[in-house]
Amino acid sequence: MRRLIIALFAGIMAAPVSAAPLCTDFGFAGLLAKCNRGETIKLTLASGQPLGEDVQLQSGAYYTLEITADGSAELAVEGPSFFRAIWMNEIVINSIEIRPMAIDSIEFDKAGVVEMSFVAIKPGSHVLRIPGSTGESQSVTISIQ
Repeated sequence: MRRLIIALFAGIMAAPVSAAPLCTDFGFAGLLAKCNRGETIKLTLASGQPLGEDVQLQSGAYYTLEITADGSAELAVEGPSFFRAIWMNEIVINSIEIRPMAIDSIEFDKAGVVEMSFVAIKPGSHVLRIPGSTGESQSVTISIQ
């Protein structure tokens, strides 16, 4: 029995593990190639309004997350597990490009837009939510496959 378990474990560990990007001809741009870009994910921060819809992403694909705050309240969006499951290319705020190593949350004191480009890496389900809120519409589940 022990040999069988060891053999099964060795077979699983020997199987190739790879992300499944959206295209196969990356060219010079690599994972940032235009053919590897998924649809933009749009979230809205507004007092009493839903944050957005749940989304599914493909591991190895490049995405843009656009968060728009209407200024109706001082609001933030947090999701440490999501932000650690991606490779962040940049965050753009008022045409200023920021290339962070990691973040936990983004907070808006007034109306504005943040665009964050990233490559989805770690499969799993991750939640982005408005801190301190309990309503279902105040969070979004992002699943990386």
